Amino acid sequence: MAGQSRKWMILVATIWIQAFTGTNFDFSSYSSDLKSVLGISQVQLNYLATASDLGKALGWSSGLALLYFPLWVVLFMAAGMGLVGYGFQWLVIQNLISLPYFLEVESQNMAFIYQNSKNRRTSYIMTKAAGCSICWFNTVCFVLCIKNFPTNRALALSLTISFNGVSPALYTLIANAISSTDSSSLYLVLNSLVPLVTSFAALIPILRQPPLEPLSTEAARRDSLIFLLLNILAVFTGLYLLFFNSISSSAYTARLLFSGAILLLVFPLGIPGIVFAREWARRTIHTSFRLEGSGFNLVEVDDLELHKELLGRENYNDNGNGDVGYNVAEKEGCCEKAIVKDQLTVLGEEHPAHLLIRRCDFWLYYVAYFCGGTIGLVYSNNLGQIAQSLGNSPKATTLVTLYSSCSFFGRLLSAAPDFMRGKVYFARTGWLAIALVPTPIAFFLLAASGKPIALQIGTALIGLSSGFIFSAAVSITSELFGPNSVGVNHNIMITNIPIGSMLYGLLAAIVYDSNVGPSMGKLAIIKDGAMVCMGRQCYKETFVWWACISILGLASSVLLFLRTRQAYDRFERNRKMAQLLY
Repeated sequence: MAGQSRKWMILVATIWIQAFTGTNFDFSSYSSDLKSVLGISQVQLNYLATASDLGKALGWSSGLALLYFPLWVVLFMAAGMGLVGYGFQWLVIQNLISLPYFLEVESQNMAFIYQNSKNRRTSYIMTKAAGCSICWFNTVCFVLCIKNFPTNRALALSLTISFNGVSPALYTLIANAISSTDSSSLYLVLNSLVPLVTSFAALIPILRQPPLEPLSTEAARRDSLIFLLLNILAVFTGLYLLFFNSISSSAYTARLLFSGAILLLVFPLGIPGIVFAREWARRTIHTSFRLEGSGFNLVEVDDLELHKELLGRENYNDNGNGDVGYNVAEKEGCCEKAIVKDQLTVLGEEHPAHLLIRRCDFWLYYVAYFCGGTIGLVYSNNLGQIAQSLGNSPKATTLVTLYSSCSFFGRLLSAAPDFMRGKVYFARTGWLAIALVPTPIAFFLLAASGKPIALQIGTALIGLSSGFIFSAAVSITSELFGPNSVGVNHNIMITNIPIGSMLYGLLAAIVYDSNVGPSMGKLAIIKDGAMVCMGRQCYKETFVWWACISILGLASSVLLFLRTRQAYDRFERNRKMAQLLY
């Protein structure tokens, strides 16, 4: 019983980490002020936004670090990178320090980004370090969830990752509680200090991890009920932050609301009480939902081996070659050949990095993420300038909160396949394709109308879609390419984020700067010479391009679903067969 309580404490600790380490999501809250302080163009601001995402290109190093260091050491290494990255950036912007010679020399190699200001170059370097820290935090949370919740891995991942989406709302409350005036430097201070404080708060549960024990059928059902209750609480937390965040006009109100948010984050620690009351819960609630453990995850080693044995026999009978991992048969027709060739036929096979990059399924998955979730992240980075160009600059923070809250609900929805598995079975890659549908619709809506309601609806749709993708992607990586390799493989997957951030952001910045001029008739110049584009034309063409790119991602996700559907169906069939045998 003590071990069961400790694992739920670990889950709450990962929720805390995720809730307070999504520091890249609040960039739009202070990007306009940062642009003014540094006196940079929109293209240069895009490079700064890309710097955080560029740190994710080194995120795979966190998986290697876990091979040599314990989890708590990696956690504080991540906090240290964020402290240095955001802290130095704040000190430089405030002109409180001068650059060491070696940083000045290194910055000269980046003259294509910032040619005149040492502060700008250092901000780029430090933001990149801070972006790397976010990946390290995420990897720690992924490993904790996979290790302590093997039976309900997808439920644990979707729940904890969802709280990463509330970071902007929480940081806005903290900032308003400290000062009622907007300040970019305050966000940078919070970004550097709050994750470190959270790491100390989560340290004890991480150090006291329970030994892994197999779960009985009753225990698995009890865990599923607890996850249901936690998801209900998470929905309430998201609604609380969404609706009450907008009324925090004074510091006193913000402090009250932030205190309420902290209580909601601490409340899940009462989960041991639910464990002791499981008999009552099973009789009154659980029988109505008939929940079971997640059926999408390869949970037990014995189940995986049985699945492979049954699948091997089936493949041997069908193909005569006993190839368990991939279907190498080729059918007539281009479409059928594209779907069948090198097709994945078993879930959970471990893929080292050199094998991962040779798989067609990986690249389809990569393109789907690149043209789906990543483009939604770039949209959120530009929300400050989008609102400003439409004359809604004071509402930029509200839009950021709307995006992050909808992203939060999208992440929670990624658990739907596991809760609905008993009634509606569908491959997780199919859910990924469905989740991508709102993105092109939202971008076409934004291109067609510049009204505030269209901006809010489009932001909400993109937040829901990208949030689902961010959360479901970890489980998909685990299922398609192996749970033990997810620490490295998923960080290889998200290397598309800095690439997309650079390309999509550069596209938006070029269109934006091209519309800044007297010909627009609405040119505005703010301090330090930074110019602002005003009007729908600033982003209209960008929205059309982004909509077309997201359609490409949708097509790639559909093809991935068609190629992996057989593997998911076979696993479900063999899982049911195993239940009958045992």
